[in-house]
Amino acid sequence: MSTVTIPHQEAQELAVKKLSEAGLNKEHAEKVAEILVHADLRNVNSHGVLRTEHYVNRLNAGGINPNADIKFNQTGPVTGVVDGDDGFGHVIADVAMKQAIAMAKENGIGMVTATNSSHCGALSYFVQEAAEQNLIGIAMTHTDKIVVPFGGREAFLGTNPIAYGVPAKTSKPFILDMATSNVALGKILQYKEEGKEIPPGWGVNENGETVTDPAKVVALQTFGGPKGYGLSMIVDIFSGLLAGAAFGPHISKMYGDLDKKRKLGHYFCAINPAFFTDADSFLENMDQMMAEIRQAPPAPGFSQVFVPGEIEQMNEEKNLQNGITIASTVHQFLKK
Repeated sequence: MSTVTIPHQEAQELAVKKLSEAGLNKEHAEKVAEILVHADLRNVNSHGVLRTEHYVNRLNAGGINPNADIKFNQTGPVTGVVDGDDGFGHVIADVAMKQAIAMAKENGIGMVTATNSSHCGALSYFVQEAAEQNLIGIAMTHTDKIVVPFGGREAFLGTNPIAYGVPAKTSKPFILDMATSNVALGKILQYKEEGKEIPPGWGVNENGETVTDPAKVVALQTFGGPKGYGLSMIVDIFSGLLAGAAFGPHISKMYGDLDKKRKLGHYFCAINPAFFTDADSFLENMDQMMAEIRQAPPAPGFSQVFVPGEIEQMNEEKNLQNGITIASTVHQFLKK
């Protein structure tokens, strides 16, 4: 696959242009593009500007409201609900996390669900928003079914990601952003294209048996067996049921029925450490904890121990200087 490297600002401008041409209002287009480029900077390209074409297709088909009137209803001192009016999940999620942050600053905690939403992109963006304001951020979202429950043979759950962001005094924040499936479907497709076998535990065939031939994979498996399965259900409960949205197999497909609104749900939480302990001590202890983890002796085959999210942060620093690398086909679409 041929690639091109372009400045991240250029990628962002091109994505804004394509989304705007498809009818999305400028303010929302800028937020979506910012979050897409955030993912590319971290080398999480699956959630980067390559998604622009799909979003344009969904906008053109009527599956996303280009002028969504996003409303927040505060239901208690530390709780609220965002109605996304079937707009872009990226924008809806950003509104929800900002409201959670505001409540956490005032009352120690803020919890917000979002409904009538769509795909919201990389959750790391939203938990980082909280961490940059010295708050702990939590984010969850459900996705359409592609993962078998532990012991099952048919897909029921989505990849159902969960993310945490925790601030530190001088270090970059701790950022954990992970799917509850063992691997992304794209990884299996890549192995198939390269003619390589996949490790056991990545995918199953139609009988629910784990396979190493990527061509036989019909569904993914959760990480850690029953543990990942349980956590995947938790994500669906918090971002689906708690938000009054669908769950599991009832969630509309991302790449099917482009003309239909997806009605996705999300969950966001912000926690203010100052309401629980001395804020400065908390931040300093996070610095110390991460420093000591980095100093842990590496196992054979590893150069060092990294903190979750640290490699992506290193990628971001490098790519801010050198530009982001995207597929030539994605570049061609953006330039059209």
